[in-house]
Amino acid sequence: MTESASNLLFYGDNLDILRRYVKDETVDLVYLDPPFNSNTNYNVLFAEKDGSKAASQIQAFSDTWTWTQESESVFAEIVTAGGRVADCLQAFRTFLGECDMLAYLVMMVPRLMELRRVMKPTGSIYLHCDPAAGHYLKMLLDATFGPENFSSEIVWKRAGAHNMSRRWDAIHDLLLMYTKGSDHKWNQPFESYPDEYKARFKRQDPDGRCWQDVALTGGGASGSNTARSQMPWRGHIPPPGRNWSAPRIVTDYLGLPREMDVLEKLETMDKAGFVYWPKNSGTPRFKQYLEMLPGMPVGDVWTDIPPINSQAAERLGYPTQKPQALLERIISASSNRGDVVLDPFCGCGTTIAAAQALGRPWIGIDITHLAITLIKQRLKDSFDIEQVVRAAPAGKGETAKVGEAAAKYGEATKRSFHVVGEPTSEPDAAALAASDPYQFQWWALGLVGARPVEQKKGADKGIDGRIIFQGEKSGSFESVILSVKAGHTNVVHVRDLKGVLEREKAVIGVLISMQEATSPMKTEAVTAGFYESTLWGRKYPKVQLFTVAELLAGKNIEMPPIRQVQATFKKAPKAIEKQSGQSELPV
Repeated sequence: MTESASNLLFYGDNLDILRRYVKDETVDLVYLDPPFNSNTNYNVLFAEKDGSKAASQIQAFSDTWTWTQESESVFAEIVTAGGRVADCLQAFRTFLGECDMLAYLVMMVPRLMELRRVMKPTGSIYLHCDPAAGHYLKMLLDATFGPENFSSEIVWKRAGAHNMSRRWDAIHDLLLMYTKGSDHKWNQPFESYPDEYKARFKRQDPDGRCWQDVALTGGGASGSNTARSQMPWRGHIPPPGRNWSAPRIVTDYLGLPREMDVLEKLETMDKAGFVYWPKNSGTPRFKQYLEMLPGMPVGDVWTDIPPINSQAAERLGYPTQKPQALLERIISASSNRGDVVLDPFCGCGTTIAAAQALGRPWIGIDITHLAITLIKQRLKDSFDIEQVVRAAPAGKGETAKVGEAAAKYGEATKRSFHVVGEPTSEPDAAALAASDPYQFQWWALGLVGARPVEQKKGADKGIDGRIIFQGEKSGSFESVILSVKAGHTNVVHVRDLKGVLEREKAVIGVLISMQEATSPMKTEAVTAGFYESTLWGRKYPKVQLFTVAELLAGKNIEMPPIRQVQATFKKAPKAIEKQSGQSELPV
């Protein structure tokens, strides 16, 4: 895969995707937030658009890893290969035993090794994790990337204290940063100065610029320049143990060569108005202007990026969603415009959205169609970009075809993306339905922009998905309910759908199936009549039947426009892309 094939969204196991599709040393930055072994099943909450509380849920993924025969097999493969990673895993097994934590770590090892392979020599990786697993993962990263390539352990305050338990409340996550080598990309981020620091700039020029006076000396001169930096200048000499020092922020501003004599630099600074001469004939000092300072360098404790609360504009209802500002800081610091960003556990697509906003091509991978559907909708809502090519799953040896398909669009890839791994034909869809009915259901609902609803064993109410749209009156909403069938269908399913319509007081019902509707099914659907919208001046069939083939061909549900209400997931806000690489999101 080449950079021209970026802006790719993959459905599938990230280990398989990395091995099959991503070439060596093609990625500039990796961010991953792998599901952690907390024995919790996360649920995605979908807020109803009529103002009621979130009542519908669907299990997005389980973050529980257990020790199985597959874990044993992967462990044996890694240990047999030898090396530091093998030594590290064997030590973990001796210490931890065959527990779920070990299963989690074993799962991570081959993925970390593949991520290192695809990173460029100037690349960096950020692993987002819970402190409960951070020390184990740090050792794995040491073994994979080398302890000499450890860069930072960032503490992000993700919550405020809220528990009254007999321990310090857990309110932070860790971001472990490693590099491929010493020559990694780095753009120092800055944050605003605190008010108490700004208050030091009490002096003011006639033009309104605020400044403070600071010493023009330092202790860093060495070599041949040492003698010159200790010589008298304008009748003054540096204090004992100090040297004349021209601040780089000013010499760079004035365009002075680094090798220029320090006394010559001071003369140039004085002519440009950057030297303050005390009235008592004291030692000259530097006029430090507040507006010239870039800000305080961001350290490894981040408390200025709040988590996503229940009222946040960017909240999409995904359980592990991180704030976009967090990813924008990482991407801005460790990559440049045009660099490729990869997220192998992309979830609801925050990394992808941040990369798109900052002008970075991206690669996202997720193992659920629920996530893929959400990301596609998010890109459309935030950036007005859509999928332009349906790329079929590629087998070994077919990777180049995917790259060629994407490269064909040239510059258009900046304003579009390509999905690899989705069904593109009836046989593909049938294979997905046979292997994983829930994934098939999520995928099929995604074809029509419907949100899934909660599925509990023994509690099937005949509804697999729902779309909400603006009702006839302001503030009123109507719903379309959907039923997805992968197997054989007959007239009974249509009758059942009509019954659900009546029970739920929905206005339109849709049945999606693999098979063509029979004549009795079509007749039964017609007898349901029409939903008439006076607002739009149209009649819409109350029961509509679609095959997967029809949806793949572009056929859509007949219903009123839903532009007033985004019903698949909570609508992502518009993003403002800037040439400077920064983006703005509504507060």
